[in-house]
Amino acid sequence: MSTKINPAELDLREQLVALNRVSKTVKGGRIARFAAIMVVGDGNGHVGVGLGKAAEVPEAIRKGIEDAKKNMITVSLKGSTIPHEVIGEFGAGKVLLKPAAPGTGIIAGGKVRAVLELAGISNIRAKCLRSNNPTNVVKATIAGLEALRTADEVAKIRDISVDQVKA
Repeated sequence: MSTKINPAELDLREQLVALNRVSKTVKGGRIARFAAIMVVGDGNGHVGVGLGKAAEVPEAIRKGIEDAKKNMITVSLKGSTIPHEVIGEFGAGKVLLKPAAPGTGIIAGGKVRAVLELAGISNIRAKCLRSNNPTNVVKATIAGLEALRTADEVAKIRDISVDQVKA
């Protein structure tokens, strides 16, 4: 159902969500590497998440941005919020997303907030329900946003009118 998004056509902003230093022990000692979780979005309903790993931080960030551009999704928006309540799950991560009235702002933790801001959502309430692992939380948020459907989309899928969907 989702169409491929061309990141070159969008005016994308990127944000570092988490940077993790990992090390591997080998015969000669330890090898340190970095893992960066990046979020990219245009602030208008398109957002993507990527993971980059490298020996240097800038290289890990660059790889994360490239990966995020490959994994872009389109978010169904209803004005400045989301059309309905949804729970996104990924691994042990579980995120509850609730629509909010204009003027509420983004009530969410740092990892979820980064995804929602770059997706262009400005009025929403969110809560992490299980794991607070940055990778799982961010991917659960993306899963929740991907599951959103507007009344028009539901009506089109079911071949009925929008009024019948709302009833």
